[in-house]
Amino acid sequence: MPNSTHGVDYLIDLNARHAQAFKDLAAERRRYRGEHPTEIAALKCMDGRLHLPVITQTTLGIIQPFRNLGGKFDLGWPFFQVIIDQWVQYAIHRGRHCLVFVTYHYARGDEHRGCRGFNYDTGAARDAAIVLKNQFVSIYGKGAVVPIVCGIETDLDALILHGEDDNAVVDLAKIKQSSQLEIEELLYSLYPTMPKRIIWDMMPLVRGNIRHIAEVRSSNRPVAEAEHKEWVLGVGRGFDWLHAINTAFIVGPFDPYLSVAIETAAKLLKGNIDEGRVDPNGIVLLTSAAYRDETGPEHLLAQKKALFLSKFAQDIIKAKVPDLLPHLQILTGSTNLDSRKFEVIERLNATQALKPS
Repeated sequence: MPNSTHGVDYLIDLNARHAQAFKDLAAERRRYRGEHPTEIAALKCMDGRLHLPVITQTTLGIIQPFRNLGGKFDLGWPFFQVIIDQWVQYAIHRGRHCLVFVTYHYARGDEHRGCRGFNYDTGAARDAAIVLKNQFVSIYGKGAVVPIVCGIETDLDALILHGEDDNAVVDLAKIKQSSQLEIEELLYSLYPTMPKRIIWDMMPLVRGNIRHIAEVRSSNRPVAEAEHKEWVLGVGRGFDWLHAINTAFIVGPFDPYLSVAIETAAKLLKGNIDEGRVDPNGIVLLTSAAYRDETGPEHLLAQKKALFLSKFAQDIIKAKVPDLLPHLQILTGSTNLDSRKFEVIERLNATQALKPS
């Protein structure tokens, strides 16, 4: 039997707790946005360790995440460019700037705790992030939309800030001072043309990360907690609530080659089973589609999308990683982005999932 921190019931409970926390923080979000109106997005890997609200000590719901295998994105991808442009236009119509963290990740203690999506090649991951940042600059120019390359070092959860020319690099794990003036001077040195409004709204994230790094160091967090122990394959959108460390590989629906990303994540999940890092009885294929309007067709369309993505992922696994199938529990649902509440559409245990449809 799966233990108390694995399986479908654990995920449903995790979502319920996150949705309640998200609701409880509504007033704090309004206060924070009043002081720091810049819209912030993070383009990041499917690795579940990369949870920027925790890493930066920022209120839930402030940073908009976009996840995919290895943090690989391309503004030429049709669905991705539509979603990003909608986000940008939403901000601009409200008179807000946009800050985009284009991330890559690695572990300073052992490269094999780094990014599996890039086969642990940090240089390749960093170079891809620089290419994506330059795509943003070429399309949106310099001003309202500001992309920055940011590494995430997962042993200490430290942000690695790359300057405008990508050569100046600051590892926040090496910054001891965190006064307002010192952080402001640091950011202006890295980003001399960044609008002052964005500098001010970036400062709380930087100071929060410095505090978080100090807490990680003082806690003597075991290295094992930073190793890959994922037991969930998440496909779709609306996974802001799924941020427990070493829990999930998350594949967004942005990549035109979605089947390849799902196959890669499934192989990584099977590898975790084979290497004895996870409970083979607590493996979950989790599919989610996101919506906001509960009264119109958007909600019903999200349900249809979630069911389609679940079947699509199962078909890929059957064809490419069939040995994973006997371990899979299936959880399919839709997520209300305004409440973070996950609505269960279908749940199947491993035996039910193996039955022909």
